[in-house]
Amino acid sequence: RFRIAGCSDSDGEEMYTLDGEEMWYADFINKKGVEPQPSFIDHVSLEEGGYEQAVANQQVCRQNLENVRKAMK
Repeated sequence: RFRIAGCSDSDGEEMYTLDGEEMWYADFINKKGVEPQPSFIDHVSLEEGGYEQAVANQQVCRQNLENVRKAMK
């Protein structure tokens, strides 16, 4: 499993993939976690609270981004 996470001032992403297939992503616009696989396949689910953890990760990412900007000045 591979995790992709990142942020900017206005956007962010958190996604999990397996063998190149998107398994889960945080939809920050609709405020929910999404499992995009079709229902007829047996797929891996994130544990309860996955979306909330993604939101917390974005807050940490933005704080780190702000700290780096201050340090670079």
